[in-house]
Amino acid sequence: MTKMKAIEAAIEVMKLEGVDVVFGVPGAAINPMYAAMKKVGGIDHVLARHVEGASHMAEGYTRTNTGNIGVCIGTSGPAGTDMITGLYSASADSIPILCITGQAPRARLHKEDFQAVDIASIAGPVTKWATTVLEPAQVPRAFQKAFHLMRSGRPGPVLLDLPIDVQLAEIEFDIDSYEPLEPYKPQASRAQITKALTMLNAAEKPLLVSGGGVINAGAATLLQTFAEITGIPVIPTLMGWGSVPDDHELMAGMVGLQTSHRYGNASMLASDFVFGIGNRWANRHTGSVDVYTKDRKFVHIDIEPTQIGRIFCPDLGIVSDAKAALELLVEVATEMRDAGQLPDRSAWVAECQKRKATLLRKTHFKDVPVKPMRVYEEMNKVFGQDTCYVSTIGLSQIAATQFLHVYKPRHWINCGQAGPLGWTISAALGVRVADPKRPIVAISGDYDFQFMIEELAVGAQFNLPYIHVVVNNSYLGLIRQAQRQFDIDYCVQLAFDNQNAPELEGYGVDHVAVVEGLGCKAIRVRQPEEIAGALRQAQALMAKHKVPVVVEIILERVTNIAMGVEIDGVNEFEALAEGQDDAPTAITFNQ
Repeated sequence: MTKMKAIEAAIEVMKLEGVDVVFGVPGAAINPMYAAMKKVGGIDHVLARHVEGASHMAEGYTRTNTGNIGVCIGTSGPAGTDMITGLYSASADSIPILCITGQAPRARLHKEDFQAVDIASIAGPVTKWATTVLEPAQVPRAFQKAFHLMRSGRPGPVLLDLPIDVQLAEIEFDIDSYEPLEPYKPQASRAQITKALTMLNAAEKPLLVSGGGVINAGAATLLQTFAEITGIPVIPTLMGWGSVPDDHELMAGMVGLQTSHRYGNASMLASDFVFGIGNRWANRHTGSVDVYTKDRKFVHIDIEPTQIGRIFCPDLGIVSDAKAALELLVEVATEMRDAGQLPDRSAWVAECQKRKATLLRKTHFKDVPVKPMRVYEEMNKVFGQDTCYVSTIGLSQIAATQFLHVYKPRHWINCGQAGPLGWTISAALGVRVADPKRPIVAISGDYDFQFMIEELAVGAQFNLPYIHVVVNNSYLGLIRQAQRQFDIDYCVQLAFDNQNAPELEGYGVDHVAVVEGLGCKAIRVRQPEEIAGALRQAQALMAKHKVPVVVEIILERVTNIAMGVEIDGVNEFEALAEGQDDAPTAITFNQ
């Protein structure tokens, strides 16, 4: 046995659990942990400018590669409360991150000590486990339990709160014999999988819905293999985008009220059977249950038992990790194919391909100020299939999903359920830390970009380059569009005459000046034909200076992006494509 401070044991455990970098902001109550990191070594630290930013960096880090777990650190009191949004975001999307907070000494917890707050109670509803560790000897095992919980069942975040005297206390701990615990993951039985495939074989027009659980499980290749064996078109959810390449013949488009394709919704409405794996039937995907489920049978596979039947009762529910289920699905489907028991789906696939070739939205607008659709068309031209897009919420995200293309799992990194403004910059930096070589392009509207814009300084300080496309209409665009039903346009305008930048002509904040003041590079674009050149210039600036590069594109003030309240009632506010020239970067078949 070895004598060491409890917090030093925690650092050793983190290293054995695979942690080699953390994101955080030091403070008095967590300084013992910083001292331990320096003494023990082996864990790098990225200094955030805001503790919420650190939590979103941890999210981006986790979401980048299978098996990653991001760690964020803050002091007592407001540091923990600042990270609640990150914990909520991670919990909502089934993303494991570990949040570590300092705390007042145990003897002062009930005395309203400075920056002493019951953070474990506050964080409880948005974590898998949140606890204040009161015994020093329990610290290493609390960390062991945290990693076990984050990896078991439905992944999610954990918060560990450490009083300063607990951190500093000496304990006996044998780090040499420590081993991570094997995570628990439920697995489908062969009988369940056979029943699911029997139901599938009886359907005439089936679809496979691929959710974020497929991405989390590292099962995208298996998902694609299963689709190819059975010949079933795939509908990825927003969190499952990239589980099949957009140019795959079985990629049938996304379904939903906002982040969807016309052809995806049309194919869903034409289907008679839906096979969901690792998805949770989110309301932005389904709209009303009555419309979504009408005249269709459903099989639902999910790792979390309470997700089965939460939104509606499927015809068959199976509790299983997506990878374990897909391994069996591929095995049994292969046997059925070899025995000639799988039906020919080529006519149904061709029907879905025809929709994909014809039900398109127009992108090739020449208007000035720029229409947002043209921005994504130009991005498709410039950025290759290895590009990883990072985005959170707003019209910028919705339009991006309607017009961009994603070809690989974990190359659409999106805060799907919580959608906090300000998430994008921090998450993109976390992705860059996790993968120094991946081409990264973040997408924000002007308001998302202004939230936590100070985190760009982190990219400058630590040389974390990426490209950030900011579509600026000087509006809370999504909220303005939602206010149409109330016949108002109220408190959503961001425009003002900037006395220091009259050249902005009323668009308000001078993003270029702010970005440059934070140590990064920026380009402003007003003409649609200049977008591609600016994006290529940004690539060159990023390679040369090793810092984030912002491309701000001045949009028309008011644009309504296609959306609705039902998948059979999406409003198309702009002109639709009448031919390939109207949507030159769309991926189509049967042209």
